[in-house]
Amino acid sequence: MEHLELINDLTERTRKVLKQAQALQNLPVSKLNEKPQDNAWSALECLEHLNRYSRFYIPEISKQLDKGAVNINGKFKSNWLGNYFAKSMSPKTENLNKMKTFTSMNPIGSDVNIKVVDQFIEDQQAMLELLKKAKTKDLSKTKTAISISNWIRLRAGDTFRVVIYHNQRHLIQAMRAAGIWE
Repeated sequence: MEHLELINDLTERTRKVLKQAQALQNLPVSKLNEKPQDNAWSALECLEHLNRYSRFYIPEISKQLDKGAVNINGKFKSNWLGNYFAKSMSPKTENLNKMKTFTSMNPIGSDVNIKVVDQFIEDQQAMLELLKKAKTKDLSKTKTAISISNWIRLRAGDTFRVVIYHNQRHLIQAMRAAGIWE
């Protein structure tokens, strides 16, 4: 895949997520705290879940991009593991494929308020800056740690895909919980 094609796709996805989050920002907190079912997450809990991952991934991606090699061939090549993780996070708008979350990343019972939305928006703006920085980096050779294991490292392009697809899937979930999914 062309390097800039990947960056442009991920940038567009992040902009869309940012726009959706800004729409949530205009809703009353009571609406954002509503749960579609007892065991489901509210919109704010969905965003808190994503914020917890951002606390790991934004600094990790930034640090690795700072050390990363310059892209000279204009290509990005995923590998089987990165592709597997990215595809597992890919949003399916008809029926989101349910997945178990790690206890530390589960927002149920957390004290969530409107600041969760503000933090999420700030994190998406940081992600857009990282994508700009990534335009000149070799996203195949640059590797990042992942949140679930220090032993596994993904190509930076795959890490971007995983994080951004994960954001998309939970924004859909948040908008459904708030009753505004188009």
